[in-house]
Amino acid sequence: MAYEIPVTQARAELAELINRVVYGGERVVVTRHGKPLVALVSAADLQLLEQEEGAAEEPVISTVSALRPGLTSAAGERSRFGIAAEHRGAEPGNPPGGHGH
Repeated sequence: MAYEIPVTQARAELAELINRVVYGGERVVVTRHGKPLVALVSAADLQLLEQEEGAAEEPVISTVSALRPGLTSAAGERSRFGIAAEHRGAEPGNPPGGHGH
């Protein structure tokens, strides 16, 4: 869990906060009005976050079939069974969304 500190206090204690992050391995969240504003993390943590970010941007080959080979996507099912959705406008004399009563 990260150590939280208000921005006004963080300004006064910046050197100490940096030491807590670098030498204590802590993560510090600076808040304003009780809401998270920024976080202080070590350079090593930042590098890990950036690596994870880069890995998340790599294209995904398949999300369903790779995890559960027996499952297929909804689009695949529609094409496989010839199911199609069609949107039709209101017919003359029937209000949109109505049943013509």
